[in-house]
Amino acid sequence: MADEREIRVGIIGAGGIAGAHAERYKRVPGARVVAVADVLPGRAQGFIDRYGLEGARAYGDYREMLRDDLEAVSICTFNAAHYEPTMAALEAGKHVLLEKPMAVRLSQGLDMVRAARRANRMLSIGFQSRYDPNVQQARRVVHSGGLGKVYYAETGGGRRKGIPGGTFVRKETAVGGAVLDIGCYSLDTALWIMGDPRPLAVSATTSDYFGKSPVYARQAWGGTMRPEDFDVEDFGVAFIRLEADAVLVFKISWAMHFDSLGHTFFLGTEGGLDLDQLRLYHDTYGLGAATDLPRRDSNWGDQFLRKIQAFVEAVRDGGPAPIPGERILHATAILDALYRSAAERAEVKVELPPV
Repeated sequence: MADEREIRVGIIGAGGIAGAHAERYKRVPGARVVAVADVLPGRAQGFIDRYGLEGARAYGDYREMLRDDLEAVSICTFNAAHYEPTMAALEAGKHVLLEKPMAVRLSQGLDMVRAARRANRMLSIGFQSRYDPNVQQARRVVHSGGLGKVYYAETGGGRRKGIPGGTFVRKETAVGGAVLDIGCYSLDTALWIMGDPRPLAVSATTSDYFGKSPVYARQAWGGTMRPEDFDVEDFGVAFIRLEADAVLVFKISWAMHFDSLGHTFFLGTEGGLDLDQLRLYHDTYGLGAATDLPRRDSNWGDQFLRKIQAFVEAVRDGGPAPIPGERILHATAILDALYRSAAERAEVKVELPPV
């Protein structure tokens, strides 16, 4: 008989993404949000009221909330505030679903993974794009050997005009800009499809031409945000050397004078795969051929729901974590190296100590 016990969940950080967590927890049988914490006075209670979390308790300090009777927490704080709540939650014996990115500094990511192991608790990272059935299909093709040895890939994305505001554009809260906001999804997806290869070196550059532009500020924010307050990147590109003589080119932008930075694709010795078109390129007796893979309907909301479901099921069943933190360390190492390379204007080696 299935375990029907209630999984009691707390949410740390009552901002926008926390609402997506609250709404999905309400749709998962046997899960209940029992506590919400936020440092801003009244914000946690307002969140509870807005999302109809009947009986949930509001806290101004997450440390106090972690003494509550709950098994798991969703950490939905801004990027710079991921580390301390995650460490505290794991040390308090709670399972953790942490919103992306896990961390920017590799040292922090390593600390989190080690804390989860010490506590024998899950640390799962919130990359809902892994629940896209089309991404899953692409991964199966690559892992089946359908492309042969994958030696080159490109990934990334961009918006022609789409710089967010608020905490997203201040280094104090966001740590980074476009790379961390939307780029980390592309990076995670490409690495996951490729089998999580170990990174060896990164050569990168970033820029902030649009975020610092008074013209863009007038058009995008109507004067509500000053360009001088923008101190993260709105564009980033990296050449990433991977083990087994493979290369990944990463590109991301919040704003640009162009429609697209190109598709995500993979080149192998036996074939190629365009993720955006779900098209498999291969040779048949020396003649170029292409096959369109079957596409399944998928949207962000469904993927997010599956992320929450998988986490709740793992807590109920005793694990393992759906997207374990240790499997995100390669991406974290790349992000760390990307920002170091951009600052130093040189290729940097990636050092990955044992966990």
